[in-house]
Amino acid sequence: MTLDIAKREAHWHRTRNLMIGHLIVWFIFAFGVHWFAAPLNNISFLGWPLGYYFSAQGSLIVFVVQLFMFNKQQHAIDVQFGVAEQED
Repeated sequence: MTLDIAKREAHWHRTRNLMIGHLIVWFIFAFGVHWFAAPLNNISFLGWPLGYYFSAQGSLIVFVVQLFMFNKQQHAIDVQFGVAEQED
């Protein structure tokens, strides 16, 4: 199951761009959201500051969703280039 050089480079290019895109989203929710959480702390939601929900809880939700999205997108790339693992 070997790929020619052009196909391997195209596969790696798509994989690299997907990874960079997800790392950018990860960075925004790991650091960017927390920088703006302080002004939101003036608003209360269920007795807790809104900044807490956005920075702590919201980031975790985004990370879990992002994990499943990355897996699905990478699998689609692998199938497109014929390097997907066999499913039982």
